[in-house]
Amino acid sequence: MSADLLVYNAQLVATVDATRREIPGGWIAITNGLISGVGSSVDPMPDATQRIDASGCLVTPGLINTHHHLYQNLTRAYPPMTSSPLFGWLQTLYPLWRALNEESAHVSAWIGLAELALSGCTTSTDHLYLHPRNGGDLLTAEIAAAQDLGIRFHPTRGSMSLSQKDGGLPPDDVVQEDDEILALSQVAVERHHDRSFGAMTRIALAPCSPFSVTKDLMIRSAELAEKLDVRLHTHFAENAEDDDFSIATFGCRPFEYLKEVGWLSNRTWVAHCVMPNDEEIVQLGAAGIGAAHCPSSNMILASGISPVVDLRKAGVHVGLGVDGSSSADSASLWLEARTAMLLGKLKSGADAADARMALEVATIGGAGCLGRLGEIGQVVVGQVGDLAIWDLTGIQFAGAIADPVEGWLRCGPTGARDTIVHGKAVVRNGQLVSTKVEEMMKSHTKLAAEMQQLNK
Repeated sequence: MSADLLVYNAQLVATVDATRREIPGGWIAITNGLISGVGSSVDPMPDATQRIDASGCLVTPGLINTHHHLYQNLTRAYPPMTSSPLFGWLQTLYPLWRALNEESAHVSAWIGLAELALSGCTTSTDHLYLHPRNGGDLLTAEIAAAQDLGIRFHPTRGSMSLSQKDGGLPPDDVVQEDDEILALSQVAVERHHDRSFGAMTRIALAPCSPFSVTKDLMIRSAELAEKLDVRLHTHFAENAEDDDFSIATFGCRPFEYLKEVGWLSNRTWVAHCVMPNDEEIVQLGAAGIGAAHCPSSNMILASGISPVVDLRKAGVHVGLGVDGSSSADSASLWLEARTAMLLGKLKSGADAADARMALEVATIGGAGCLGRLGEIGQVVVGQVGDLAIWDLTGIQFAGAIADPVEGWLRCGPTGARDTIVHGKAVVRNGQLVSTKVEEMMKSHTKLAAEMQQLNK
């Protein structure tokens, strides 16, 4: 039987399957968007309509981004916020972000997802918690951007219900009432959530954080997610400020609050998870929680180093997140994987983390966060045809011949040569396939200037 696409002659295929099989000279066939064959140089290859020569390349599953705020690339590296901790950072930027509307949500999502694709990302989530009054249907606007690019997308219907008048951080005109949030969340799921195998769009519910929504909204969101059978996402234990706020406001640590509102569930994945103690790590693992590790953002905001090695040992599904582009600034999953490897060594010992650990976090760890193990994140027959092809030739890889996986992450920097989603190229030879790049960049520059008030 002929395949639609054959990627062949790879220097190495890192399948990240159950046995962590690595195949020198490997090939992968994709048919109807799903992997239909995997083999080595001695196995017969199928005929294919399209063939991609991966000579000199490492082929991995497509990388998975489990936490982002795409609209924030409109305020990337904003000067007043290059040296501020989390709460002050938010309070300075909220007045700018209140200008977000359908056009800027669409364009910023397109640019952010395109940037991710260049770094080998095939699936991304987005935590869209900001919904300014009269801003329009922002969620649908960013889903349209993902569909245009061909990226697998897991946006969340985020929310904030506590403004400054309620003791929260955001201005009044970017928050909504609890009942409105829940009603619009259900509409978003009914309109966009695709439950089919290999789905390109799925929705999760995502109150922004315990300090920006009511306790009642946290409880009712968990109940609604159970009713609709969708996932839950929120910021959690991000830094010492987060801990102090929780103790002062709720009389308990963030973990106890998460448990109290009904979120200690395998339906949940949290962002950051920097500050859990040893006992909490064990309980998070026992509950089957997922955690989006955002190393660059955590360092820029001086939030701390997440105990990734210990979380994984406890059974937590640890994925990678590039986080908002005005804190991490670079939306490169390759960079986050490399940084996760380095911080893992720094936190837990030089032998505790390596490139293969980081690759697992960037692939099957992300699949676990999104509830899609067995569907995305591995090069396995029957799973989706999402691949990243990494060129390991050139000066930066000279001498890196003993171990292609270590060479991929320790040399560089690098982007993907080819990014393939559901069997279709989104990036080819290091360039986006879309013909809209110049047009979208021009629009993005204009909208960023308007949001940052640089044209006034």
